[in-house]
Amino acid sequence: MLRITYLTRLTNALHSSRAITKWQQPSAALREFHVSAARLKRRKTAEEKKSPRIIEYSPKKAQSANSGASDIWRHMSVAQLSKELQRPLDDVQEAMLYVQGADNIEPAAKLPDLKVIQEIAKKLGAKTRVVATPDTTSEEDQKERDVVPRPPAPPELLQPRPPVVTVMGHVDHGKTTLLDSLRGADVAAGEAGGITQHIGAFTVTLESGEQVTFLDTPGHAAFSAMRARGAVATDIIVLVVAAEDGVMAQTREVIQLAKEAQVPIIVALNKIDKPEADIVSSGEEILDSSYYTQILFQEKSKRELSQMGLTLEDHGGDIQVIPISALKGTNLQMLAEAVSTQATLMGLKADPTDLVEGIVVESKTDPRRGKLSSAIVTRGTLRKGSVLLSGLAHAKVRGLFDHNGQPLNEAPPGTPVEILGWRELPLAGELILEVETEKKAHAVLKYREHEAQREKIESSSDDIRKKEEEHQAKYRAAREARRLAGRFRVRGGQRVKQVDDNEGKPRVSVIIKGDVHGSVEAILDVLETYNSNESCRLDIVHYGVGNVTEGDLELAKAFDAIIYAFSVEAPQPKFTKDVRVHSTNIIYRLIDDLKEQLSSKLPPVEVEEVVGEANVLQNFLINEGRKEVPIAGCRCTKGMLKKAQKFRLLRDGELVFDGPLESMRHLKNEVDTIKKDVECGLRFKDPKVLPQAGDILQCYTTHTEAQQTDWDPGF
Repeated sequence: MLRITYLTRLTNALHSSRAITKWQQPSAALREFHVSAARLKRRKTAEEKKSPRIIEYSPKKAQSANSGASDIWRHMSVAQLSKELQRPLDDVQEAMLYVQGADNIEPAAKLPDLKVIQEIAKKLGAKTRVVATPDTTSEEDQKERDVVPRPPAPPELLQPRPPVVTVMGHVDHGKTTLLDSLRGADVAAGEAGGITQHIGAFTVTLESGEQVTFLDTPGHAAFSAMRARGAVATDIIVLVVAAEDGVMAQTREVIQLAKEAQVPIIVALNKIDKPEADIVSSGEEILDSSYYTQILFQEKSKRELSQMGLTLEDHGGDIQVIPISALKGTNLQMLAEAVSTQATLMGLKADPTDLVEGIVVESKTDPRRGKLSSAIVTRGTLRKGSVLLSGLAHAKVRGLFDHNGQPLNEAPPGTPVEILGWRELPLAGELILEVETEKKAHAVLKYREHEAQREKIESSSDDIRKKEEEHQAKYRAAREARRLAGRFRVRGGQRVKQVDDNEGKPRVSVIIKGDVHGSVEAILDVLETYNSNESCRLDIVHYGVGNVTEGDLELAKAFDAIIYAFSVEAPQPKFTKDVRVHSTNIIYRLIDDLKEQLSSKLPPVEVEEVVGEANVLQNFLINEGRKEVPIAGCRCTKGMLKKAQKFRLLRDGELVFDGPLESMRHLKNEVDTIKKDVECGLRFKDPKVLPQAGDILQCYTTHTEAQQTDWDPGF
């Protein structure tokens, strides 16, 4: 046996490539032994065992805020370069004399070439950093890009204008019927369900020859946004209160809106002809009424109005209360005179010259005439050919129409008008401003779109940052896992499918199409109150104004959505194959149908029904073979006990047993039912259950019922 003690020293002493050692042994046992430095091996350390593919990243050095580099950008002036380099203007101009291409050394001269700017800075021994051109526009310059309402006109230019009166109140209190009586039309009959679901504007000529512009607003709870717009665009509010109902929910809302907008109120106490109205006379004659000889008031309504903070004339205030019957036309002349008197006291005037200003009352898409909007002119005179702006929409007026559809040549201040010629549909409640040319309109639109995009980015910056942080955290965790796996990580293979948290939950997808913007807005406001997404998701795939189009049908097929056509034409059935289109013209019916769709997606629930109840009087033990079996002696106190149903044993309110029976006997007979006030012996399926005197035994049955959504839209 050969023993080598110092292998390294021996290797250096022997030949570098080969050494032959022979022992004094028989020739048959001789063998060669090779020693070489190239063939020596040793065990690897833990550091050496690491995968060579693992890359160690060193943390980046944080750049100092002030690195000494000056900002430069294309088309900067010589004066700006001097300011950024923090050098005198003379030094910069002197350095420019030695730079090719820097011919103009005037302070206001622009330098379009970045290489020339960098060469000038190099001559001055400064470091540079190329940045984007800074926004140097001031607030005044930005205001010039947009258009805003003009300042108040001089008094000598003002002329009297018709007052804008908004009729408001609770649903079904007679607002539209009142306006029908004033203008001799029947609008209420044309409204679906007998309730107003649109905001309308029209002019009424009183018997005195004065013109008044009336706005009719919905009273339904779903149309609060429409009522708010009506309160802002008006001069006087006529608050209609039904005599038999008094102050209701929307009545309180109108009073609050009037206080916030500081608009005067005239109360019209309607439906005084109904026998249910609790009326008290005040002792003065009404000249134009053949049925009533005294002024009538409802004390309850007056008290409720006073509690809401309205100071009525009867209580020494300035708010008039006119008892009327809109259906029979009683005292309407008194109401018209009250409106005229209030308008005269306010001294309503406007400037009919120069550029037009107005307010969008409602907007819609007509299948034949295109995009239309109803508006009220507040300043200037609107004519054909005018270029208008409203938010992000613009129009070149191609036609003007009154509330009856008759064409108009011009619309002075205080006139409601329907405008034809919008390129995009304006939003209800937006301000209308006239500009000189279409070129100016396009420039303003471009600026407004840029500002809207910037505001959207700023408003969503927090959400974007949060999402980015979540993404970065997931990425770092995955990257660290890959590093730790090293060369042993599994490469390739099928990617793991990402599971959506909402996957598997029932959902209802809808597409909303309405006749006017206000109706669509009201429907969306109601849908926002849905808060049961945990049980069934409600997804709004698309919404818009106008008839149902082919694109809507394709979108509904892709998302398995229901199309709700609200007061618009639905396509023919042959075009709506595999698509559910529900047409309706009443908003609460739309909501009821949607609630049914949501309820149909919910799984059925198991409902318990207590059939009977018994008191345990005594516990018996009987012998069955070699075993003792407990028997509960009971008396039925409620309903009926049925052997086939389940039983629940309660002791001091706590559950002791829940399960079936093994036996039910009356006297010694096996029975299936026990009636009230009858004693019996009950044996449970589980022999370990020991009933005690005083326990309560319930017999119950279970069945499944369709689950109903708990969504409450508020009406």
